[in-house]
Amino acid sequence: MFAAEFEPAPNDIRRRGPRAPVSFDSAVEPGGIARALCKVIDLSIHGARLSTYSALRKGMAIWLTLPEIGRVGADVMWADDFAAGCRFHAPLDPDTFEQLLHRDGHLAAH
Repeated sequence: MFAAEFEPAPNDIRRRGPRAPVSFDSAVEPGGIARALCKVIDLSIHGARLSTYSALRKGMAIWLTLPEIGRVGADVMWADDFAAGCRFHAPLDPDTFEQLLHRDGHLAAH
């Protein structure tokens, strides 16, 4: 028998950067499938969490339409019912990201 110690890791240990809570409507275009509406729930320079009205699958490549930016390529990293997390193919420009966070009504209340 052996003994070991452990301590809980922070929930966001795998994230490249912090996510900001937001709330704005968007559109998602899975490859080869018609465009569908979604809501962006939180956002970082590297990805986003979506509330979707159509189920997405882990591993799907999508186009996400963001205000101020337009279409952004992303991969679905996880999906659960009508929620999904995606990682952008290229990080968002930090200045554009900040502008997006501070658009009227987009930054969610804490």
